[in-house]
Amino acid sequence: MPEYSTASQERIPFPRKLAYGAGALANNLLGAAIGMMSIVLVTGLKLNPAVVGLLMAIPRLTDALTDPMMGYVSDHTRSRWGRRRPYIFVGALVAGVVFAFLWQLPAGYSDSFYFWYFLLGSIVFYLAYTVFATPWVAMGYELTPDYNERTRLMGVANFIGQFAWVAVPWFYAIMENDALFEDSVAGARGLAIAIGIFVALVGIVPAVFCRERFSESDLSPEAGYEGASSFLEGLKRNAVGFAKGFWATIRFLPFLKLCGATFLVFNGFMLVSSFSSFVIIYYVFGGDQDGGARYIGWFGTVSSVSTFCVILLVTWVSARLGKRRTFFVATGISIVGYGLKWFCYDPQQPQLLLLPAPLIAFGLGALFTLMGSMVADVCDLDELETGERREGMFGSIFWWVVKLGMALALALSGFLLNVTGFDAELGGGQAERTLFLLRVFDILVPMLTSGIAIWIMASYRLTEARALEVRRELERRRGRVGQET
Repeated sequence: MPEYSTASQERIPFPRKLAYGAGALANNLLGAAIGMMSIVLVTGLKLNPAVVGLLMAIPRLTDALTDPMMGYVSDHTRSRWGRRRPYIFVGALVAGVVFAFLWQLPAGYSDSFYFWYFLLGSIVFYLAYTVFATPWVAMGYELTPDYNERTRLMGVANFIGQFAWVAVPWFYAIMENDALFEDSVAGARGLAIAIGIFVALVGIVPAVFCRERFSESDLSPEAGYEGASSFLEGLKRNAVGFAKGFWATIRFLPFLKLCGATFLVFNGFMLVSSFSSFVIIYYVFGGDQDGGARYIGWFGTVSSVSTFCVILLVTWVSARLGKRRTFFVATGISIVGYGLKWFCYDPQQPQLLLLPAPLIAFGLGALFTLMGSMVADVCDLDELETGERREGMFGSIFWWVVKLGMALALALSGFLLNVTGFDAELGGGQAERTLFLLRVFDILVPMLTSGIAIWIMASYRLTEARALEVRRELERRRGRVGQET
């Protein structure tokens, strides 16, 4: 493997890495909070788990159109503030406000009312979320041309974003706290306001303090309606350009492998993520929601703290083993962690359930540190072959695949929970078969999906050596060899 050191002009100043990482904190908090807080819809409003699964899934399916469109718009925007920054700024503000309103659920209404209120509100929320998140992701792909500096940037961003996962596992305990709120639904109202304000303030930081690397002379000249004789002609041209860019992106094999592996690792985890909570509450603690909530919080906290260490370790190891091999090692360790849960779900010794957490943390901790860096490499390879920079399109489709999988996982999780025979009205009196199936699904599903992801990445061929060749050729084309900043 080639050995080289990152040139000083290609290193991103640490304060700028922190600024970009603030976007990860806002991004993760929005994505994780809505999933964790959805438990209130089952335990507080007594909605059917399958219905709640649909409520979580349907709005994400709209991202199939809005994410790639936002990516295309971001790629083709030309403004005095850059391609990404205006959208990041506005999107963060609007997403924070809409999230706060989404959870102001009034009491005493029918299940049908809650369904439509939450469904329509979620669609608006995810639209605002897309306006923020898609350009923010794309900005990270272009901040540096250096192979290893990209991993360092993603490591810092993932590290900062991980603080969201430290806090989120405690959200249920906060909402259920009788000293703070009269019930969990009231708790969701108050917590959502705090989250919305925080996201609005933190999410704008990348827009204010980060600077985009490419000037207009580096980019494809076709943008907006420039050169079009009419609005309709410009609209038609952009529609054709969007279709061509979308088709070229989804056919790019190295990118598809990254999407497939990410889909499997992340959404294998997401499919049964709520099952761990149900196992802890109803199997380990026999239906004691307060006791279970505390251990859910502790499990999440141990996982998150472990992930901080994993991110630092993976960033260091990746520069020595390469990104693909590091992915194999980290994902393999997480598979061992999932299997260990079977022996650590022990009602007599609940503290044992904390033991698998550090091993499981290797899966997601490595995933988004490595994959973000690898997608940036893919963007370079695509430019070499097409002559266009499409970070927004690649980032939007990559994260749409993640969110599509999340939508399917959330939808299926409700039905899968019904398959186990779980009944919230029974409390701690769940059937033995139900408790057994909860544990089986919780453990086997992520083990299988992670194993398939390793198999897919075994044929990924964009190595460090190839990435360096691609970069040199791009610099030669621009007449800027050694000049990238």
